[in-house]
Amino acid sequence: MNILFFLTPKSEVAYVYDTDTLRQVLEKMENHKYSSIPVLRKEDGRYIGTLTEGDLLWYIKDKNNLSLQGAEKIPMTVLNRRRDNEPVDVDVDMEHLLNKAMSQNFVPVIDDRKRFIGIITRKDLIQYLCKKLVTVELEAGGMSIS
Repeated sequence: MNILFFLTPKSEVAYVYDTDTLRQVLEKMENHKYSSIPVLRKEDGRYIGTLTEGDLLWYIKDKNNLSLQGAEKIPMTVLNRRRDNEPVDVDVDMEHLLNKAMSQNFVPVIDDRKRFIGIITRKDLIQYLCKKLVTVELEAGGMSIS
């Protein structure tokens, strides 16, 4: 199966660049209500990793009296990322994609030049599998849906 069927394209995904500040990251994550967000290299659009609310929280905790004005001067590259969502190539097989999705709420997808092209969410995969299960159960029961 072609995984592009599940792809949410880059144009519809919120992400941050490695040149953004801590404040820009905070505002983007708050605005989109994301708990994690892809980080891209501004220079060429390559996927770098994933920044989470926890990564932000631990950084802010360690910086006593951090203000929003102060956050404007902090490059996001100083933040330690605990764990990055591992990307998959656009031609990955479904089994490998599902294995990644079991431990990540989204799977970044990259092209053959390692450029970020979008994400596949665990939610989309679960919805697809549930529909398949219903179809199989109905067909096994002698009923079919069109």
